[in-house]
Amino acid sequence: MVYNDLIGTIGVGIILLAYFLDTIGMIQINGKLFYVMNIIGGAFACYASFLIKYVPFIILEGTWTLVSIYGLMRTMKIKIT
Repeated sequence: MVYNDLIGTIGVGIILLAYFLDTIGMIQINGKLFYVMNIIGGAFACYASFLIKYVPFIILEGTWTLVSIYGLMRTMKIKIT
């Protein structure tokens, strides 16, 4: 497994783990841990997509990361101006 595959696999794995943990009730979908896992996972997957120059997934995972950051900020009640 090459570097970009490893990074992408870790990223997608973290996103899927967050979803699985929510599904079985171990974390809340609007909780801080869920958002943090999605930020980390999305950023890793975005970086892996960047390494292989696959623009559709750079956009997808970059947006996923930004939306998760926004969700975390709302959860923490950080004012967004």
